Amino acid sequence: MSALFTPLSIRGIEMRNRLWVSPMCQYSAVDGMPNDWHHVHLAQFAAGGAGLVIAEASAVSPEGRISPDDAGLWNDAQAEAWAPIVAAVRSRGAVAGVQLSHAGRKASTTSPLSGERGSVSRDAGGWTTVGPSAMAYGSYAEPVALDAAAIDGVVTDFADAARRAVRAGFEVVEVHAAHGYLLHQFLSPLTNTRTDAYGGSFENRVRLLLRVTEAVRSAAPEAALFVRFSATDAAEGGWDVADTVAAARLVAEAGADLIDVSSGGLVPHQRIVPGPGYQVEYAATVRRETGLLVSAVGMIDDPTFGEQIVADGRADAVMSAREWLRDPHYALRAAAVLGADSPAPAQYLRAY
Repeated sequence: MSALFTPLSIRGIEMRNRLWVSPMCQYSAVDGMPNDWHHVHLAQFAAGGAGLVIAEASAVSPEGRISPDDAGLWNDAQAEAWAPIVAAVRSRGAVAGVQLSHAGRKASTTSPLSGERGSVSRDAGGWTTVGPSAMAYGSYAEPVALDAAAIDGVVTDFADAARRAVRAGFEVVEVHAAHGYLLHQFLSPLTNTRTDAYGGSFENRVRLLLRVTEAVRSAAPEAALFVRFSATDAAEGGWDVADTVAAARLVAEAGADLIDVSSGGLVPHQRIVPGPGYQVEYAATVRRETGLLVSAVGMIDDPTFGEQIVADGRADAVMSAREWLRDPHYALRAAAVLGADSPAPAQYLRAY
């Protein structure tokens, strides 16, 4: 039996296989509202055999958006708009998840679809960004350091977004603490120079993430809860794999069910050389050191490679992104390559 096509159950939620769709920003929402593009984009992956389809980083507040074109879950209308999309994913056999995010100092930026790069001014529809400290990302606008009351507001925003996610039908909720966004900014000493209870020591820097994890777990008690980490900042003096292992244990105690292991994104001077499976060993280390469920991501585009990762116990599931864009039926192809039973919908079985 194929390891990659063995079901995985978390909190009674069964993913039919371990080949999952990673969150991918589409920069196609208006006022945070998902639309027909998101519907077709996500439903096609479910028809293509994915075990889990995670919707893009969805902002927990308007100022948490990466760009003005990002999707959100900060109001009930957005949750209502997500509901039929979730239903479409589930009706095609996949579990639907969503990534909850706050971009922090990397918010209010131009959409990559525009061909431009940089911060969006207030006159052009942007907003003042926030972070743990008043330190800009590269040439982006300088953020305002969050005070204690605003930090409490971030925790509340994540919890409220999680409640809306569950109401929309999502069964998996992922807290985005990677890629240089707000929660990651609090974790790393490169971006967190605070001297209060949220800065300085490791214990202080992980405090906000733990509060968010606890709040999301309380708000969505039946959901499978993932936390995505950047395992390393890939920059001197930054967050590293040992920090990730220690933090993974803590978020598990706070209610997380699975650790989604990625890397980088915090600072422009990071040193990362991408290649097939270049982040897999980070996931393997977290799994080995903690015994927790983990997913691996990062150019895992070959079904045989994905099978090996799971069979060898380096990860419990693999996520891919660009390969699903190239082939929305990636899991159907992978099953054929591995000789596994096809997860094709009945309407497609004649092809398999």
